[in-house]
Amino acid sequence: MKSPYLIEFDKLGNSGIGYISVNENNTQIPFKIERVFWTYFTPENVIRGMHAHYTTEQILVAVAGRILVNLELPSGEKLIFTLDKPNLGLYVPPNCWHTMQYSHSSVQLVFASTLYEESDYIRSYDKYKEIYQK
Repeated sequence: MKSPYLIEFDKLGNSGIGYISVNENNTQIPFKIERVFWTYFTPENVIRGMHAHYTTEQILVAVAGRILVNLELPSGEKLIFTLDKPNLGLYVPPNCWHTMQYSHSSVQLVFASTLYEESDYIRSYDKYKEIYQK
């Protein structure tokens, strides 16, 4: 089982001209990117995610604002990460139950290892617990 971890993307530039962060040839992302999507204008009282994936790996990045990410591993261990810098990503391995809560102005960018496939999702927490935490 792979573990979640933070990735700090290079931050090039300075406060006078601004910054750029880059990932070239998947030097920092541990999988081939098959899908990219972003979420935005999520009300602060809404919790998103509430699922796990059988095979999809993801990198979550708060390109604007703050995102609180709660993960639960198959072992039952619970982890909390705060993404609040646009050069910081969170690797979310398969089989991790995850939820996200956003500041109103946040924009989340996600790099995923697979194309969208509904059968890859575990959308019921009870089913997740049944599969992984026997």
